[in-house]
Amino acid sequence: MSTRTRRINTLRGFCREFGLMVPQGAQTGLAQMARYLADEQSGIPALLRGSMKLLLEEVRLLEARIAQIERELAQIARASPACQVLLTVPGIGLLTSTAMVAAVADPRSFDSGRRYASFLGLTPREYSSGDTRYLGRISKRGDRYIRMLLTHGARSVLHAAVVARRAGRELDRLRVWALAVQQRTNHNKAACALANKLARIAWAVWAKHEKYQSASNAAA
Repeated sequence: MSTRTRRINTLRGFCREFGLMVPQGAQTGLAQMARYLADEQSGIPALLRGSMKLLLEEVRLLEARIAQIERELAQIARASPACQVLLTVPGIGLLTSTAMVAAVADPRSFDSGRRYASFLGLTPREYSSGDTRYLGRISKRGDRYIRMLLTHGARSVLHAAVVARRAGRELDRLRVWALAVQQRTNHNKAACALANKLARIAWAVWAKHEKYQSASNAAA
């Protein structure tokens, strides 16, 4: 997936060199760049067209391979009770759930959700002196890949919560809490805080073998 992103960015850069605008979004952007390559009057030099077409073909092959791997992971997830409960947690999808199960055989090897979040590097570093306690940035120790997936998942949940609030839809307690953190800090800190909370929730449902149950804000 990283290789695919790099290839798409390379194609975007070539287009920008010749004043060709490419819309946001991978699929939309690829479709537009394919049209540029098919148009002899688009302004892309003939010397560069062959290389760009090869890059475009490589992206298509990578997408096919990604889709195949995702189908294989989906089969694994369907056969895994642990993955099934993890998939009920907001922000946790196929890649995150299978990565968590692959990295830790038994969640009960951690005595709390905080221990698991610390294992992933999502808990803040503590600097204390006497009666003064200061919590700094997250430690970023542990499994970098799962931490990245949880952070991206948290950003997605946070963005969806913002859209839902603007539309006047009711939010559950988790999303209300995340938006409150964002309001008093900033988006990045709120995403990290939410990723930390998602890791703790994931540990709880995983260790107890119970699906996540969202609580409405009214129930709070």
